Amino acid sequence: MMSTPIPASPHPLRHQLPGVYAQDTLAGVFADGLDTMQGPVLTTLDCLDAYFRPGLAPVDFLDWIGAWVGAELQDLISEPARREAVAMAVVMHRRRGTAQGLAAAVRLAFGVTPDITESGGAVWSARPRGRFPGDPLPSLRVVVRVPDPAAFDVRRLESLVAAARPAHMPFTVEVLSERSDNR
Repeated sequence: MMSTPIPASPHPLRHQLPGVYAQDTLAGVFADGLDTMQGPVLTTLDCLDAYFRPGLAPVDFLDWIGAWVGAELQDLISEPARREAVAMAVVMHRRRGTAQGLAAAVRLAFGVTPDITESGGAVWSARPRGRFPGDPLPSLRVVVRVPDPAAFDVRRLESLVAAARPAHMPFTVEVLSERSDNR
């Protein structure tokens, strides 16, 4: 079994002892013992900013950072996807409930960009009593095209869409083959 080496202190105390203690064996051994204890602490503090960067943080620290920023990591298995989810958490919160946010969430979770059709719209008019944009009934349709639809986790996609859609919007989810010409 291999163990991780204990980081040495960047500022050994033995070399900072006053002259009267520099030649004392007990003082040197005591200073070395303190260096052994404070070496990892000083090294961690010197590199502390790296712990809070999703691309550099240790894997075990990444989930903790993810909890701080509200990143949804429970369905993400690969380390690169988890790091991207933590890095994108603020942007994802800002876009939550929009087609862009939903597309980003699906892409992050499944690696596929979905086709999203929604009933809403927005227009501007100088005159009152103009026609309302979009369809009168709210709807959201998410289509994902993958190589093998039978192997795709549709329930996980439905759960993700239910969490990332606007709260009032009913939705449908379709998983089609990439070779399908039903566009």
